[in-house]
Amino acid sequence: MSAVLADPLEAGPAPRTVWSAAAARFRMDRVGMVSLVVVLAFLLVVLATALGLLASDWQVERGVPDAPPTFLGAAADNQAQALDGPHGPSADISAIDPLAPMYQAWAEAAKKYQTRDAVRAATLPFGADRLGRDVLAKALKGAQVSILVGVSAAVVATLLGTVLGALAGFFGGPMGDVLEWVYNVFTAIPGILLIFAFAAVFPRGVTSVVLILGLAGWTGIYRLVRAEFIKHAVRDYVRSAEALGASASARIFRHILPNVSHVVLVQLSVHVVGFIKSEVILSYLGLGVGVDQVSWGTMLSEAPSELILGHWWQLAAATILMATFVTAFSLMTDALRDALDPKLRGLE
Repeated sequence: MSAVLADPLEAGPAPRTVWSAAAARFRMDRVGMVSLVVVLAFLLVVLATALGLLASDWQVERGVPDAPPTFLGAAADNQAQALDGPHGPSADISAIDPLAPMYQAWAEAAKKYQTRDAVRAATLPFGADRLGRDVLAKALKGAQVSILVGVSAAVVATLLGTVLGALAGFFGGPMGDVLEWVYNVFTAIPGILLIFAFAAVFPRGVTSVVLILGLAGWTGIYRLVRAEFIKHAVRDYVRSAEALGASASARIFRHILPNVSHVVLVQLSVHVVGFIKSEVILSYLGLGVGVDQVSWGTMLSEAPSELILGHWWQLAAATILMATFVTAFSLMTDALRDALDPKLRGLE
């Protein structure tokens, strides 16, 4: 009776890569998975608003100016009386107001900018701003610009800092000296002044804000990545890959980068949060998005004048959405960092 010998090459499961092992560990993190779902939901909102499927009519004046949220009920509306005057609509005020004959013509010309039925709601789900626009629609549309600016600028800064830091740390020599000189030039200028200098050169718009923040924010990532590559470039696993004939690009991107990716992810998370705040500052100073666009920054810049009158709902809507996204994104990147950290996965 002959025994069948198993082929040793077919025995056992296939070895997992660093990325597949990290994905398996990330799926075991419940907080990370919930945060991922929240982030994906916000990205779907951004996609829907960009395609015009959601909040496309955010500029329409649906409610009365500063209409409160629905759960607060309708506020006392004396606008009609104010427009008619203290003596009623039939009073003759032409004697004391020289512009009175023009009011009727102006009212007719303004009708084309009103809603279809020309009747504004006394309340809206999240209230209205000073022009009567739906705050909820503005907040959803503002998510498109703010998240696009924050994430895109952080990706630009992270890619730029990671690539330059990897080249400087791995090769060193003249290339490292040149990159260190560029780094010192950028860090010698205060960050806010550097942003203002770029803002004075680039035209106003979303793309310009992304480039401004990305070009001004790569230095911190560069410094950390360069230090990590200097440390890992002389380790045994990199020397072994070099002895086996691995190219420089393979050693940089296939061997070292996965082991320093947790540092990159932490910096990406920090920069997303910081760049969303920077977009708020730029929009407040008039250097951010255009006047025909809305973002969480422009909504927050309108809040101080509204808070004086006790109208807090626009501030609350922008703050709640921004805090939810920033918190979920931070927790998601923390979970990814833990999954990719070589010390936590027991490789060092």
